[in-house]
Amino acid sequence: MILMTLKLSDEEIRYLALFENLTGASVKDCLVYEDKVIFIVKKGDMGLAIGKGGVNIEKMKEIIGKRIEVIEHSDDPTEFIANILKPINVKVKIIEKNGKNVAQVIVNPDIKGIVIGKGGKNINKARELAKRHHNIEDVIVR
Repeated sequence: MILMTLKLSDEEIRYLALFENLTGASVKDCLVYEDKVIFIVKKGDMGLAIGKGGVNIEKMKEIIGKRIEVIEHSDDPTEFIANILKPINVKVKIIEKNGKNVAQVIVNPDIKGIVIGKGGKNINKARELAKRHHNIEDVIVR
C-alpha cells in the first residue's frame, strides 16, 4: 500500500473541520469547487455525515452557501470509484496499462452519458479522486 499525503488548502481545511464538528463524521478529504464542496468520509460514517433526513447536508449548505456532496471512502479502489459514481450502478475493474493503474468503469451503453456527466464533470471528479486516493492514473468508461 502506498501512503499518500493530501495537500489541502486553508479553505478546504476550514470546511473539513466545520463538517466534522457539525456531523461527527470523520472526513478523509475535501474538495472545494466554485458551486459545491465534496467531502470524502470514512467508511461507515455516511449516515452520520448525512444526518436524519439529510439535516446535516442542509445545515452545511446553509452555512457555506454551496452544494454539498458526500462520498464514502474505501480502501478498495473498485469500491471507492463505484461510491464516487453513486447512485449510478457501475462495475469497476482495475487494469494495468503501460505500467500504470487504470480503472475501467463498465456500464450499460444507455447510461454511459450519465456516468460521464455534462461536460465530463462526473468522470473528471472520479479521475481526480481515484488519483488522490488510490494512485490510479485514469478512469475510462466502456
